[in-house]
Amino acid sequence: MKSETIIFKQPGEVVFRKTNLDAPGSDEILVRTRVTLISTGTELTMFSGKFPRKSVWDTITKYPMRPGYCNAGVVEKTGDNVHEFHCGDRVVSNAPHGELAFVNKERVMRIPRSISDEEATFGILAQTVLNGIRLGQISLGECVVIVGLGLLGQMACQFSKLSGGFPVVALDLSEKRLEVAKRLGATVALKTEKGNDVSKQILEFTKGRGADVVFEVTGNPKAIPWELNLVRSQGRIVILGSPSGKTVFDFHDHVNWPSRTIIGAHASSHPSCETPYNPWTRRRNTELFFDLVTAGLVNVKELISAIYPWKEAKKVYHKLLDPMGERLETLGILLDFR
Repeated sequence: MKSETIIFKQPGEVVFRKTNLDAPGSDEILVRTRVTLISTGTELTMFSGKFPRKSVWDTITKYPMRPGYCNAGVVEKTGDNVHEFHCGDRVVSNAPHGELAFVNKERVMRIPRSISDEEATFGILAQTVLNGIRLGQISLGECVVIVGLGLLGQMACQFSKLSGGFPVVALDLSEKRLEVAKRLGATVALKTEKGNDVSKQILEFTKGRGADVVFEVTGNPKAIPWELNLVRSQGRIVILGSPSGKTVFDFHDHVNWPSRTIIGAHASSHPSCETPYNPWTRRRNTELFFDLVTAGLVNVKELISAIYPWKEAKKVYHKLLDPMGERLETLGILLDFR
């Protein structure tokens, strides 16, 4: 079989490449893509090539590369050791943006009938956000501040509210994103613009205490020192986005003296298997996400800004590359392979 795949040939260059596919390996599933979701933070960092040399970004980004990891499709073929999936099953996986892809069975999950293909593509990103929410250890009545309202930030607002966060304060530059956050779970949505002292407003909401938990979801390393100042004494900041580059701040004044905790939250810190001490694997978190969407407690349909035919990927990536242009006003961008 032949498959066409989206490729980042080099920074700033998107091409389409045809490849011949053999039979899947014994533990693999051949997935035929229906819809994929662009992970704007990760993919645009890799597409731009703007990351420090010798960083983790530099290690994992090797051109030419196949971007994408939020894929909803159907099972086309299965390997000899795959018995839990069958041809025609709708599945979500970390397969890249392409017509067909081989995926290890451990990274594939069946999509419930109640979930659309479009909603299912958010299941992979939901894993990361739910992992970060758990690491942040939100308690009932704690003030949660989410800085940056892209896809991860929007889901963090909804999951924080479900976890008992109150108030949930959403911060962003975009009026459009702030409106969405307010509809979907944020108690308060504030624009981070010059002349608007949001730190003062957060102190008012918390009766002078400051935020119990702050989620950094801008991906901007320069924002972290300011975000730390929003955190109360002995509070927590969760780095949920993936900042590219160095952050410079006075560790004594920002962390040591107020005894704040900095928590890294990445998909890679999921446990590899369920245990009584931590049952929340990637699969378990995606299962929960599907249940919450089915129950009407989480809404990702409103996070879909546009659906493009996948052949328009070159145009789409270049439109999204400007962080203060098209990217600032958009949320979920889907590529349709049907």
